[in-house]
Amino acid sequence: MRGVSSWVWAGVAVVRLMAYLLLVTGSAWGESLVREGRMPSRALQAEVPYTVYLPDGHARGGLLYPVLYLLHGHGGNERNWLDDGQVQSVLDRLIGSGQVPPMIVVMPGGGTSWWVDGNDQAAGTMLVDELVAHVEATLPALAEREGRMIAGLSAGGYGTVVAALRHPERFAAAAALSPAIYAPTPPPNSAAWQVPAFRKDGRFDQASWDRLGYPALWERYRQLGRVVPMFVASGDHDELSIAWHATQFYQRLFEHQPKDVALRVIDGGHDWGVWRAAIDEALRFMGRRVSPPRAPPAR
Repeated sequence: MRGVSSWVWAGVAVVRLMAYLLLVTGSAWGESLVREGRMPSRALQAEVPYTVYLPDGHARGGLLYPVLYLLHGHGGNERNWLDDGQVQSVLDRLIGSGQVPPMIVVMPGGGTSWWVDGNDQAAGTMLVDELVAHVEATLPALAEREGRMIAGLSAGGYGTVVAALRHPERFAAAAALSPAIYAPTPPPNSAAWQVPAFRKDGRFDQASWDRLGYPALWERYRQLGRVVPMFVASGDHDELSIAWHATQFYQRLFEHQPKDVALRVIDGGHDWGVWRAAIDEALRFMGRRVSPPRAPPAR
């Protein structure tokens, strides 16, 4: 019986520890959920797969949450940020410690689209119009600018910059990690040369790159006067020279919105070591600029 008693007391100790953690943090550790979904897209004439991170308490609190649209890079998929970026554990830690508000994170699969309305498909329309509408119709999401964020890495950073500058009325904050925003032309080792969005008559088309890239959007964004706070990061040894291009973009932002931009150059290349290091501060940067969860309006 002494052995049984020891097990009982050990169980009581564990329960007490969990109760203490619940009291201290406001939630039991590790209770966030990741789910998979698919959205029919008229713009693409196809289904778009996505994964979604749901914070602890989303099912019982009756609240609406801010949403981050988190984009992968060239040729990636809807699980890259979870499997390679380990973003669920990062979110659990930051939300559990109160460093960022509880949020929903939607990670769509975009293949090699670079998230723009290019020469082959309307991936930008899918992202900004269809996916946002789908999320706000099916999840407990804040359906307003102050509740939306967008971020991405590499080609996803390119798509983030384009979406934020083209639609500043849609997003309250953004983060571009190693953004492939080459100006005026991608380097020879960039995948952009082979992306259908930027090709015409079987070859890379500079006019298409110029039309779709952020320099073509800059003057309109500047004149609109609506600022999207943006976190920009790159590895200092990025083999695609993105540190240079990201810094040039940052300087434009700094001259226009000096209090609403941040630049971080991190030791590393064009890889997950840099992106895992950057996403922590990127989430905190964006989280300070969106509405916290709140109850839906009374009807």
